[in-house]
Amino acid sequence: MKGFFWLAVGVVAGFFVAHRVNRTAQGREFFDQVNSKARAFGTAIAEGYHARDAELREASGK
Repeated sequence: MKGFFWLAVGVVAGFFVAHRVNRTAQGREFFDQVNSKARAFGTAIAEGYHARDAELREASGK
């Protein structure tokens, strides 16, 4: 239970700090960069998944 408490404190502190940083122009630019990189990573994962799925379906004859 003690570990959960510290985890919750860390999450709340992280949100607070991120909110404060996002108020500045540099902070918004930083989070925009992080967001675009995360989206690009997610897109690459999805494209790879779909390509592999198509390969497997073709190989199995479905």
